[in-house]
Amino acid sequence: MIARKIAARPLARSRLHEEIVIIIQKQIMSGKIVPGDKLPTERELAENFNVNRATVREALRKLENLDLVEIRHGDGLYVKNYLESGNFDLIKAAFNMDGSNEVMINILEARRFVVPQMAYLAAQRRTTEDVDELQRIIFNEDLSMLERDIKVHQTIARATHNLVCTISLNFFNQIFRDYGYLYFDDERNRERSGVFHQEIYEAIRNQKPEEARRVMQDVMIYAEEAVKASLERNKLKKR
Repeated sequence: MIARKIAARPLARSRLHEEIVIIIQKQIMSGKIVPGDKLPTERELAENFNVNRATVREALRKLENLDLVEIRHGDGLYVKNYLESGNFDLIKAAFNMDGSNEVMINILEARRFVVPQMAYLAAQRRTTEDVDELQRIIFNEDLSMLERDIKVHQTIARATHNLVCTISLNFFNQIFRDYGYLYFDDERNRERSGVFHQEIYEAIRNQKPEEARRVMQDVMIYAEEAVKASLERNKLKKR
């Protein structure tokens, strides 16, 4: 099989392997390089990018960890179907390279469907300790509303006593810790979160799973629309 040529560009010398990862990742996720394609050899990539082979090797390890490529020893480098093999690390990588806000909107939509069910399970399974921790966080005036909100969601996820729910929620929180300003810079949104904290606390404390799911669903929809509006305003400012 003839190896697929990689479209290279000049690299920022401070982080060469990361630049190589981004270039190849973009070409794979845009469909310019498709699943099953064979990539150039390590030596050819080094020549193509004008770097040493150790730098290429580091980039390939990252691409392999992202499940974007498969290194077949004795055969070569092959592109994998990321829609079948991708994981949360790939979503984060895609988010960091996205310039259109599409990945952020995808994340908001997924959160709207996933997180309300966590609230439902938390209301069913919460312990007295979970309720006490939720109360402690909600009434902690030393925390900013962003930090309080993140901890509220973390506590709800842990109250499900489901490891996958907890780890999944950590993924969402990693994104919104960095981009929470899109929502929490608006006083109206901070007030809405304050109301949400009180409502979700009561629903979980009283073990009302349907109510907990409804409260969480409502705030997810509100937050999604608020962030989308913020993204649109930022886009208009850049024009």
